[in-house]
Order: sequence, then C-alpha cells, then structure tokens
Amino acid sequence: MAESKTPLLDQLETGPWPSFVTEIKRMAPEKPSAQDLLGQLEVSYEEKKGHWKHGGIVGVMGYGGGVIGRYTDMPEQFPNVAEFHTIRLNQPSGWYYTTEALRKVCDIWDKYGSGLTNLHGSTGDLVLLGTETKYLQTAFNEYSEIGFDLGGSGSDLRTPSCCCGMSRCEFACIDSMDICHNLTNTFQDELHRPMWPYKFKIKVSGCANDCVASIARSDFSIMGTWRDDIRIKQEAVREYVANGLDIQDIVIDRCPTGCMSFDGNELTIDNKECVRCMHCINKMPKALRPGEDKGATILIGGKATILQSAFLGWVIVPFMKMDKENDYEEVKDLLDKIWEWWDEHGKVRERVGETICRLGMRNFLRAVELEPIPQMVFKPRANPYFFWWPEEVK
Repeated sequence: MAESKTPLLDQLETGPWPSFVTEIKRMAPEKPSAQDLLGQLEVSYEEKKGHWKHGGIVGVMGYGGGVIGRYTDMPEQFPNVAEFHTIRLNQPSGWYYTTEALRKVCDIWDKYGSGLTNLHGSTGDLVLLGTETKYLQTAFNEYSEIGFDLGGSGSDLRTPSCCCGMSRCEFACIDSMDICHNLTNTFQDELHRPMWPYKFKIKVSGCANDCVASIARSDFSIMGTWRDDIRIKQEAVREYVANGLDIQDIVIDRCPTGCMSFDGNELTIDNKECVRCMHCINKMPKALRPGEDKGATILIGGKATILQSAFLGWVIVPFMKMDKENDYEEVKDLLDKIWEWWDEHGKVRERVGETICRLGMRNFLRAVELEPIPQMVFKPRANPYFFWWPEEVK
C-alpha cells in the first residue's frame, strides 16, 4: 500500500463524525484545487502555521463585500490554490431551499469553483470555497440570474439570519423569517458596502428558546416574546401530573424567578414576576402557551469579540411590537440610531458591544434615545449599567 501523502489529515477521518477531509479527498480527482488544498493543509498541520493570505482586495462590480480574497503564500508548491477566493451567497430566510435551487447553485460552482461548499457556516451565508479572480464576476452574474445575491463580508452588515419561526415552530411569537427578509432588503447598502468600524450581525429568533443563538452570536438580537399572561389549561396540567410529571421538581423548582406554584389541582403563575424564559412552556406545551400580546425583546452587543472577551446581548428594549403593517419601522429606526453612534465612536475592529462597554451604557442610551429601565441590568436585580447624570440628581 502506498504511503499516505496526508497522514495528519487522515487522522481527522478516524472519528465517528463526518470529516471535511473526506469530502475534499472525494473532490480531489476532479478538481486540482482540491488536491492542492489537501497538500497545503497537511503542510499547515506539520508546521502548525497557516499559509493563507487573505483580504478584501477582490470583488465584483458594485459590491464591496461578499467575496473574501484568499491566496496561498506557497504558490510555487501549490499553484492551483494560488487564488482560492470565497464567495458568500445570501441565504434564504430559515435556510429553506428547493432541490432545484441547490442543483443550480452547485452546477455553477462546479464550472467556476473548487466544488466545495460550506452550507451553512457561522456567518449564515451559503459559502462557496475556492475560485480564481477571473471567474468571480462571471460566477456572480450567473448566480444573480437564478435569483441569488451576495451576502456580507468585511466591516459591513453581515447577512441577517433567523430561525424557521412560524413555518415550523409552534412557539414562535414573531414571524422571524419575514422580519429577516424585510431587514435584508431594506439594508442592502449597509450589507454590500463596508462602511463601519467592524462587522455587525442581526439575528432573529421566534422565541426565547433562541434556536439560532442570537443572544450570543449576533450584535443585534430580535427575540420573540409576549407581555401579557401565559395561557394555562388547568385540565392539561392535571393530565401531565397524572401521567407522572414531577411538576414540583421539573417545572416549579426550576423557574428562575420562583413565580409558579401548584396546589395539587391548579397551577398558579405570578405573571408580573415571569421573565419569559420558556422553561415551563417547553416542559408542558399542551398545558401552557405564550400570551397573546406578542412582540420582541431587543438585545445589543452579543458576540465573541477581538478587543474584549465574549459577550452575551444586553436587553435594551424589553418589548417591541413587530407588526408587518408598519414595515417594522420602529426597529429600523433604532438600528439607524445605533449605527450612527457606533460609526462615530467605535474604534477600528471594535464591535458595537465593545464600544458600549468602553464608553458606558448611559452614553449609548442617550445617543439612541432610549430611556433607562430596570431591565437594562448586568444580571437580574443587580448592578444596573445606567447611572444618573449629575444634573439629574436632586
């Protein structure tokens, strides 16, 4: 048996999970760039050093983002990845595709690229890995003809993404897919033309279960919630208990605010103490439902950052109606104010959460014209970020 040329990469195929190495090897007989990609990766593993040079110096006409230029620093050894640019396609809301659309995407990529994709990466986009500069415009033109646009890259609005929302989830309090689609169409200029200190990500979750991790993986999180009382079917509660649910241990004792009680017959919820975490609803979905007055909680500043540590989003608007009839004007107006302040005060490669951390929440709130409220806290009932201005103290 011939000795393997990629012994280190081969180890990544030995686990129980699918390996990207296997997929690259599968493509290597057809695509010289995939073969050279394997060779360069092996060298990187041997030397514990990356050999990619990348930067936004290539693109397509009229766009400043959406293409990530990437070059090897060993072109003599691996000429087929001398240019290995990535194209990001703006994904549909909820990541729904028809099989016909996927075939068309792959057919175009087979003609102009390495045949390798990343569907879907942490960006949310449909990521196409590896093409040459001369093919960028042609590939983009053909993707445009079948209805796809570029996503974001660089210091711009990254492609907004969302959960599947009302299309599949009974808990969705907002139409996350429609909101995502609407914001994407509205902010095309911000999406395609880098203009800020750094990147900015919007994610939309239909409820507090947050299946797209918007609180941790986005600078601006729109999370579905409700502001009236949780709906209760007492008969269904009793049925859960009769079927063996330890309601005291599994539901009541795990309520973060202790706002629930059960007397053996009826479940009682002190709704003014409820923080809408969804735990009780998840455990008893036939008995408990979100309230009927639905909207979204807005959070700011999540993301793993460079200059500071990783942040979770802070609540800045506990409840905002998200009506299609007004074209989501309220949330768009808030975004415009946030971007204006961050663009003026943010440092290079400083995400908005880091700028708020550096300059203070009260400066941020004044700039975006939000009144301080008790929900703007580091953790419940502790350490408010807002402090009174000297002239306001009597």
